[in-house]
Amino acid sequence: MATGGAPRPGLRLLGLWLGLTVLTGVTTTACAAGSGSAGARSTEAAASASAPPRAASPDELCARVVAYWSRKVLDSDTYGDYQSMGLSNGQYEILRTVVDAARDEKRRQGVPAAHRLIDRQAHEGCADWYRTGGPSKGPWQ
Repeated sequence: MATGGAPRPGLRLLGLWLGLTVLTGVTTTACAAGSGSAGARSTEAAASASAPPRAASPDELCARVVAYWSRKVLDSDTYGDYQSMGLSNGQYEILRTVVDAARDEKRRQGVPAAHRLIDRQAHEGCADWYRTGGPSKGPWQ
């Protein structure tokens, strides 16, 4: 019997298949060992945590951006440029109304009250704006 000749291709393929089969069996057994009630709970938690977030409506996005920029300009003397803020003309008008009211509220009741007013009025202003057509009913259409 001679040794050290060229290996047979069939034996090499058989060895690869056996190795993968053993590896798959070990992995499956290890995963099944942790699948008790605690494993089921963690799987359910992972499934609920990976649920896709709900898309915000246009008026919700408007309220968020108007409230954000309203807080930024609350302490300044000017409003800034609406285009640099990424606001439309209509959103900018809402911002100016909200900030004017928030500045008065800040003088009377303080910053926390002004921030609550900003959230409330930004939401109301954007909801009204989108209810009547939003950006599609502007002077540039």
